[in-house]
Amino acid sequence: MPLRMWMLDIAREQSPTLDHLRHYCRVSLDSGYDAIGLYFEHRFAYPSTPWSHGVGCVTPAMIRTLESEFPGLQLIPFVNLLGHFEGMIYTESGKKYAEEKFQGMQACPVDPEFVALAGRLVDDTLACFSSEIIHIGGDETWQLGKGAKSAAQVEAYESEGASDGKAELYGRHFGPLARRVLDAGRRPAVWGDMFLDHPTALDHMPAETLIFDWQYFKGLADTSPKFSDRGFDVVGCPAFHVYNATWMHLPETERNVREVHGDVVEMGLFGTCVTTWECGLFGAYDTLLPAVRAAGGVLHGDSSPFLQAYLKESERHEEWARLMGVELQTAGGTFAFGGIRSSLKVRLLLQANPFLAWLHHAEELSGEVGDKALDIIERALAVAPTEAEKGVTLFARSAIEFVRMAEVARKRYAEARPGEAASALAPTRQLFDDLEKVASRSVERIGGSRADVERCKVAKAAVERAIHRIKLYGDGSLGYLPAFEHLTHPKFVPHDQGAWWLINRWANQ
Repeated sequence: MPLRMWMLDIAREQSPTLDHLRHYCRVSLDSGYDAIGLYFEHRFAYPSTPWSHGVGCVTPAMIRTLESEFPGLQLIPFVNLLGHFEGMIYTESGKKYAEEKFQGMQACPVDPEFVALAGRLVDDTLACFSSEIIHIGGDETWQLGKGAKSAAQVEAYESEGASDGKAELYGRHFGPLARRVLDAGRRPAVWGDMFLDHPTALDHMPAETLIFDWQYFKGLADTSPKFSDRGFDVVGCPAFHVYNATWMHLPETERNVREVHGDVVEMGLFGTCVTTWECGLFGAYDTLLPAVRAAGGVLHGDSSPFLQAYLKESERHEEWARLMGVELQTAGGTFAFGGIRSSLKVRLLLQANPFLAWLHHAEELSGEVGDKALDIIERALAVAPTEAEKGVTLFARSAIEFVRMAEVARKRYAEARPGEAASALAPTRQLFDDLEKVASRSVERIGGSRADVERCKVAKAAVERAIHRIKLYGDGSLGYLPAFEHLTHPKFVPHDQGAWWLINRWANQ
């Protein structure tokens, strides 16, 4: 029987309780999945890293309880043992393992201390999980050879005759870890992307290794044969397009799931893993569950459209999903379908400076794109069936409103009317207060992102700082009027008229 699994991204600041995880397990079984993947990074309480156990992380005791209560569901851990190690290397105890100092997300594969730690994490995972499959990560290790030690090792491999020193570096790291899993009587699994870049790394992997071929914008025809022709079993991995959307791009999500799973069936691959990434930045997993059920149906041959799954919940669910998942992208601009993380989410909250959203989106959100998006969002808010959908929609509306208020403030500021500029910005503080409440309720309701709560506080503080600066310097008391984008930037310093921090090539170093 082929593997049918959906993967829950806990690493993006999610903090699910045992009851939340119970709910996801029930949804998995009810939707026809035989496994649920738990993607952890640093959000699991590994016994070997007590220094990394952030508040609300999943614990071994929770896993033992779930495995006892859901014997018919395989709980598959997804751990990270090189790339996506950022939750470890940005702690005081873990920073020594980093490939490069205070940048990137990768550990150093030639550091003996890290290699030993990776082995202990495998052992921790084997002890905590009873699943047949243990996924040891491996994706997006773009920093291979970037650090001095790694670069020297890559050069050494190539001087010894290796055609691709980075492939040797990668394969010699993951090969022993996979064999460690195999020697414990389990089956190792890894992501496939780096083997596509460095195919000779496959020479180091045990033949029993499962390759998870993630293709979020196309099918598997061009990639999976590169693994299966070498004798490896392959799991096809489509994605819910959430990370690149204000909520989710529903048509593209459905298309990707159907195309990838269709290739799995046609090519006779090992199975399908439906991935759901990044419900931080005001995503909400409970708004995705009808689509999770629909994807489970696809894995069993159901041809019903994903919107039908929302209609089974209620007509309001279906109308809301259609508006936010289909119509909103037709507004264009930042709402259009694309291949990278949502620029509006990142600029409003992730970068700790909400004025970046104004800087990059003022023109489009103050014009036709914003008008069309607001019309759709207001209609979605009117039919939103629960607080989960209302929270997602409120974020979208608040983002547009912030950008528009900031643009009004900018105009008043440029007209030397600092009092009116400050007044135009003042209501945005309430926007972030309201969003903070949404984020807090998400934590309580589904174990959502705790960081989103703090991001709202940071955004509000940025607004208050900007208002204070407008009042201080908006009258030209410095002898010049700083540009609005400079004045609102966290690095603004009075009398640095040339924004020397920005033009200096060390600006972000």
